[in-house]
Amino acid sequence: MTSRIPRDSRLRLVRPRPLAAAPAAVNQRRPRRPAPRPPEGTPAPAELAKMARTGLAGAVRVARWADNALGPGRDAATADGKATLSAATADRAAADLGLTPEQIRADWDTARLAGLVEVHGDSARPGWRLRAWDRDDSAVLRGWVALFDAWSLALPEPEAHETAAVAEAVSAMPQVLSFLQLSAGPVPVEQLLDLLQQRVIELRTERCEVSYEPGAEPPVEAAEPAGTPDAPPASLAPLLDWALEALASVGALTCGAGQATLTPLGSWAVWVKLEQICVAAQSPAGNIEQSAEDMLRGCAQLRPNAARAEYRAWLAARTVGSAVSELIDAARGEDALLRGLAFEALRVVGAPAEPDVRAVVDEPTLRPYALLWLAEHDGLDPEDAHEVLTREEATWLWVDTAAAVADHGEAPMLVRHLESAVQPTVPRLLDEVRAVGHPRTVQVLVALAAAHPDPALAKAVRRAAFQVHTGG
Repeated sequence: MTSRIPRDSRLRLVRPRPLAAAPAAVNQRRPRRPAPRPPEGTPAPAELAKMARTGLAGAVRVARWADNALGPGRDAATADGKATLSAATADRAAADLGLTPEQIRADWDTARLAGLVEVHGDSARPGWRLRAWDRDDSAVLRGWVALFDAWSLALPEPEAHETAAVAEAVSAMPQVLSFLQLSAGPVPVEQLLDLLQQRVIELRTERCEVSYEPGAEPPVEAAEPAGTPDAPPASLAPLLDWALEALASVGALTCGAGQATLTPLGSWAVWVKLEQICVAAQSPAGNIEQSAEDMLRGCAQLRPNAARAEYRAWLAARTVGSAVSELIDAARGEDALLRGLAFEALRVVGAPAEPDVRAVVDEPTLRPYALLWLAEHDGLDPEDAHEVLTREEATWLWVDTAAAVADHGEAPMLVRHLESAVQPTVPRLLDEVRAVGHPRTVQVLVALAAAHPDPALAKAVRRAAFQVHTGG
């Protein structure tokens, strides 16, 4: 005979598995695409990492100096107690390292762009790449690629050109770099200028392709900064010179005798970017062209590594700001699975997403996810990150994750989800779930009651669902 008293079933305290890492109905195995091989002649990753370490040696030296001299609790900290590079700090670093203040500032800017130091408002701290610099070649290469992505910030923009013209040149440079990569050798700058002009004309033509109803007046277009869609843009030569000089300053190419040549690092980085785009373009859902929500739905069917590759390719095709905004908007929706996946994609974004993630900490729906993201970003081990959550926040997250499992997973998976609860017993879990006020509480409890094989426990869960539903 079954007892009417809920059993005091002990729950094992285990870290919940990410939804993208678990299973059956949510994740279907797909044929794996063979790992792409870089072009013939590309140095091995270890050799590329050695080149990157050499090129970024100055930035690493300044970042380590700042970590030692300006860290919290150091006697040599700045007056405001924060690791900011003020004029006085630059002078101190120059004296300690035997460099000029100008060299210190240049190396500091490079360290920021490469993620060796992370700036938060008016303070800075060592980035995770600095900690892993000597032992992790992949961290070194990612840091160099981050610097390569930010090449347009390496040198001041030409003052004699309008911002729109500079933006056009920056938008057109990926095609120029692709041509350099395919050429696999020196290319005359004049040929690159012709290619840049053609690409800028294409960009302007695309902006003019605005559909409107027959008989209606076409929309008034904003004045072009220079030239017209069918005429060569003027004054692109100085912009190309600036772009090539900036790319040379980050170590992506070399210029001389009227020719430009990609360095091995530059050629490899361009290939990586092209490969990311090709991977996404070949995906069944065509994720690179999808909105954040549709992209995340497509990635819900992938294994974790494949999903992260899709995130990287999707992000590579967008500006960081717009991509992060799209992901956070998707996380605000009603689908809890997309909420979890959106923050997985934001983990791929890394430091540039921190201000936006920090801005949503006060939103109840996103708060637990944002706090976990920030904890991991601050260097806390993912296994211990859940400790930053209060009991109520952890319970809210448990219900939200259960809602995702109920909507997209299988019944046994929902039963196993009980193991990840922070409460030691089922009755305490039910009491705290009822009190936390998650909007999906009733649906989650009903689904759990239907899935659980223990009749007594299922009955207790159904009773709790009824009480939440009736406000009792």
